[in-house]
Amino acid sequence: MEQRPPPRQQENPARRRAVLRVLAALLSVGVLLGTFAGWNLYRDLTSGINTSDVITGDNGLSAGGGGDPGTDVNILLVGVDSRTDAQGRPLSKQVLAQLRSGAEDGVLNTDTIIVLHVPADGGKATAISIPRDSYVDIPGYGRNKINSAYPAAAIEAANKLRQQDEDPTAVDRESHAAGGAQLIKTVERLTGIKINHYAELNLLGFYNLTNAIGGVQVCLNRSVKEPLSGANFPAGLQSVSGGAALAFVRQRHGLAQGDFSRIRRQQVFLAAVAHKILSAGTLTNPAKLRGLIDSAKESVTLDRGWDILGFARQASNIAGGNIEFVTIPTTGAANNSHGDVVTVDPAQVRAFVEQRTGAPVDAAPNDSSESDTAVTPSELTVDVRNGSGRSGLASKVAESLSDLGYRQGKVSNVEAQDNTSVHYPPGHSDAGDQVATVLGGVSTEEDSEVPAGNVRVYLAEGFSVAGIRSDTSSLSSSSSRASATSAPPPPPAPPITADGVPCVD
Repeated sequence: MEQRPPPRQQENPARRRAVLRVLAALLSVGVLLGTFAGWNLYRDLTSGINTSDVITGDNGLSAGGGGDPGTDVNILLVGVDSRTDAQGRPLSKQVLAQLRSGAEDGVLNTDTIIVLHVPADGGKATAISIPRDSYVDIPGYGRNKINSAYPAAAIEAANKLRQQDEDPTAVDRESHAAGGAQLIKTVERLTGIKINHYAELNLLGFYNLTNAIGGVQVCLNRSVKEPLSGANFPAGLQSVSGGAALAFVRQRHGLAQGDFSRIRRQQVFLAAVAHKILSAGTLTNPAKLRGLIDSAKESVTLDRGWDILGFARQASNIAGGNIEFVTIPTTGAANNSHGDVVTVDPAQVRAFVEQRTGAPVDAAPNDSSESDTAVTPSELTVDVRNGSGRSGLASKVAESLSDLGYRQGKVSNVEAQDNTSVHYPPGHSDAGDQVATVLGGVSTEEDSEVPAGNVRVYLAEGFSVAGIRSDTSSLSSSSSRASATSAPPPPPAPPITADGVPCVD
C-alpha cells in the first residue's frame, strides 16, 4: 500500500504577521537586506512602528523619485543620538547607563547619515555615507556642519511648541520631525537627488538590535581602548552586541582617519547585521523575532505613508550582499567658527552620486561656497540688533567691533532672540563666519535681506561683551583660515558589501 506523506503543518498567521512586520521595519533602516517572498499576505506590518510627517513637498512624486512603481527610490537613513525612544518617551537612567550615552547636552547629534539608492529594476543598491562634519549650505540656516541641520530645526521647533504649552512627549516627537525634514532638505541640496523616504534609528535601536540577534561579526586591524566611547576591543574577528556594538559604531577618537574610520565601521556594522539576519536560525527563532519586533517599535521612525510591501518587492535583489557602501568625495579639512569641518565640493558630490547611482541629479545651485572670498574688517559694516532685553548692550557690542576695525552700522532693538547669531548676505559666509568668531563663536545664518558688504548681529539673553575677541590680527576669513589648515582628503577606500567581514580600523 502506498504511503502518503504526512499533512503539511499549518503556520501560525499571527506569527507570520509578526515576522513580516519586523522584516519590513529593519529593512527600512538599511539593516535587513534579504528576501521578501509572501509579504503580500501581511498588510498590517507597520501597525506598531512609529511614523512621522517628515517627507514634504513632491518628494514621492518626482521623476525617478520612487513615487510610482518602476521608479528609483532614495531613502535617507539617519542614526540619531537621542535620549528618548521613537515615541518621544525619555529613556530611564538605567537604560542610558547601558547605552554608555554620557551626559545629556540638549543636542540631537546625527552621527550616521546615509542615502540608500534602490534602482527601479531592483538591481544593486548603493548606500552613500555623508561625513557628519561636512561643511555645507543648510537651507534657511546658512553654512554649517551637516549634522547641525537636524538639531537646529529641532531646537527651533521645540522652543515654539513649548511656548504653546504642548505636552513634552509631543514636543519631542514633533521637534524630531522638524529636524528630520530639515536634514532631508540639506541632503537634497548637497547631492542633487530627491529623498523619497526617511528612516531614523536611535541609540536604543543599535543596542537592542544586536542583543536581539545575538551579536554580529566584525573585524579590527588592531586592538583599541578608547574611554570616551567605551570602545575596548582586541584585534581580529569578534562578535559585538549591546553596549559594545554601540561603542564600535560611535568611536572616532584614536582612529587613523577619525570620522572617516567611524564611517567605515558603521558600514561594516550594517553589512554584518544584514548578514546575521539573513543567516540560518535568526528568522526561525521565536525569541529573536520577538526581540527584533520590540526593538523596531522602540527605536525606528519611518515617514508616514511609506508602502513598505511595495518597496520590499522592489528591493528583493538586495539579498545576498547585492549592496555597496561608499562615501561621498571630500576636498580636505578646515577650521572656522564652527570648529573642525570637512570641506566638500557640491558639484563633485553630485557627479559622484550620479555616477554611483545612475540617477539624474539637479544642477549645482550657486552655493555660497563657490563665491566666498577673503575679507578684512574694514570692508564690513556691522548692524547690531538687541534682542537680549538688556538696555545698551547693542551699543557696547557695536563700539567693541568698531574698535576692531569694523564699520559701525545701525543699532536697534528687536524682539527676544533664542540665540545670538550673525546674519550674512548670500555668497558671503566668510564674512558671517569671521564676525561670529570675533563674537566668541556664535551661530551664523544666510539672510537675503542683508545687503552685500554688511553683516547683521542679533543679540540674545546671556551674551557677554567680555566674550568678544580683543584683536583680529590672527583673523582673515573663514576661507583663508580654512586653506591654512587644509588637509588632503583620505584616499578612496574600497566599497563595502554585505558579503564577508572586512577588517577595518
